[in-house]
Amino acid sequence: MGALRDRFWERPLADLTTEEWEALCDGCGRCCLHKVEYEDTGEIEHTNVACTLLDPQTAQCTDYKHRKSFVPDCLRLTLRIVEDVTWLPATCAYRRRADGQPLPRWHYLLSGDREGVVRAGVSVAGPRVRTQRDGHTPGTTTRYPDYAITRTLIYWESQSITRADSSSG
Repeated sequence: MGALRDRFWERPLADLTTEEWEALCDGCGRCCLHKVEYEDTGEIEHTNVACTLLDPQTAQCTDYKHRKSFVPDCLRLTLRIVEDVTWLPATCAYRRRADGQPLPRWHYLLSGDREGVVRAGVSVAGPRVRTQRDGHTPGTTTRYPDYAITRTLIYWESQSITRADSSSG
């Protein structure tokens, strides 16, 4: 990665280098959740269904460099289209800078803390429904691993009928 200029995020988006453009992302992962656009109204509804490449623990793409090979309709956000992508959340650094607004205080470029996006409640890190896993669409008998994220938060991905007192529950 090339050198990032001091306080580059305050510059107009058109002045950013490729490296600075990429570094502007706060890593919330909201762009990786599927959206539904209603044909009759144009209204866009956000879902809880994540791209197959989204890592649920980090809200980061697991193969960002090659994502278009696996997800052909993945949107590459560019300066040319940023103002036309109406579903970007109001917290999005690209949206805010395109609208002439400063970055939010929790943004890692200001706070130095990559977890600020999580603490601010903006990140999509956590359990999500995925469209595919291992090359197939999940079904009711598909089993995936469940694991503890913290002592009180469990990532629950298995899709089975079970009870708390069962051997698998």
